Amino acid sequence: MFDQPAVLRRPAPDMTYEQMLEAVRYEGAYSGTERAAETVERVLAALGRRLTGGERADLAARLPLQAALAFTAQVPSYEELTGWGFVKDIAARSGTSPATARWDTGAVLSVVARLAGPDLLARILRSLPAGYALLFGQIDLNAGRTGA
Repeated sequence: MFDQPAVLRRPAPDMTYEQMLEAVRYEGAYSGTERAAETVERVLAALGRRLTGGERADLAARLPLQAALAFTAQVPSYEELTGWGFVKDIAARSGTSPATARWDTGAVLSVVARLAGPDLLARILRSLPAGYALLFGQIDLNAGRTGA
């Protein structure tokens, strides 16, 4: 008998994929869930290129299966991108304007933040370069600070 992949044995997330799409549709004020689905796939793929280690595995476990697969299908890149660089990368890959990419990113990552919960979200933000907190709908308490 073969062992099922770990992704199939994980606990059920707090929302279904359809509920996630509806939440993103609402956050982004999109006319339908088809646009929300495209946006979720695009933003989670980009996030999947940024996160590694325990934060990546723990977030994948909290996402609905279809979202987790889009997120984990990406090979992490070790190129450091600030939050604004992340948005510009999404814009370049999708052929949209930076303003549209920023809107889409906020719509998806605000829902991802709710699914992650405060503790995991704090770990995720600590593992990413500056500028990601606002993308997740959080206050960036380190903005404007310099190292001492």
